[in-house]
Amino acid sequence: MARIFLVEDDPQVGELVKRFLEKEGLLVVWARTGREALKQAWEGTKPDLVVLDRGLPDLEGLEVLKSLRDLDPLLPVLLLTGRADEDSRVEGLLEGADDYLGKPFSLKELLARIKALLRRGGKEGRRYFGPLELDLEARKAYLDGQPLKLSATEANLLFVLAQTPGRVYTREELLDRVWGPEFAGSERVVDAYIRLLRRKLGDNPQAPRFIETVVGMGYRFLGGEGE
Repeated sequence: MARIFLVEDDPQVGELVKRFLEKEGLLVVWARTGREALKQAWEGTKPDLVVLDRGLPDLEGLEVLKSLRDLDPLLPVLLLTGRADEDSRVEGLLEGADDYLGKPFSLKELLARIKALLRRGGKEGRRYFGPLELDLEARKAYLDGQPLKLSATEANLLFVLAQTPGRVYTREELLDRVWGPEFAGSERVVDAYIRLLRRKLGDNPQAPRFIETVVGMGYRFLGGEGE
C-alpha cells in the first residue's frame, strides 16, 4: 500500500494510529509538529497521503495544509480535528483538505477514508516493508526507491511470500503457487530461487531481514524488520 505522512502532536493518538496503519501494511512517517512536518515533506520522500491534525502546538493545521498544497496541489490530505462544528469542517475543506474526520474517531473509519482517498489517486495497490516497496498492480519491486531487476519467477516468488508476512510456506506450497501444479521438477528449485532473491534483496541468511529459512519447514517473509 501507500506511504502515509501522519502529522499529530498527541503521543497517544499518534502511536495508536501509526501502529494500526502499519499493521494494515501501510508505511507511516510520523511528525509531531507543523515545522517538523514541513521539513520532512520538503526534504524527505514524497508521501502518497497526509493525515493532518489541525490543532498543532506550533503552527495552525491550515497553515501546514497550505504549504503542503504548494508542494503538491494533488497530494491527498485528510484533516483531523477536535472541532466538530460545521463552520470548522467547511473551512478545512475550502482550504484544500480532501476529507475531514472529527476527534475522537474510529481507527476503522480512518482506514476506510484513507483507502477511499488512495483509490482516487491510484495508490492503493502498494505495500511497504521497511525499504522494500511492492507495487501489487504492476508486479514490480523497489528497494530503497530503486527498481529491482527480477525475473518473472523471482517476482512471483517474492509476491507470494509477502502476501502474508510471518506465515511459513513449505517448498511444496511455493512450487504449487509459483511454478504451478503441473511442474515436475525438484523442490530444490525453490531453494535456488530463494538464494537468487536474497542476493537481489541484499539479504543475509544468517540475520535475515526479508526471507527467513524455517528449518525442516520452509520459508517465511519477515517484512523487513530483521537486522
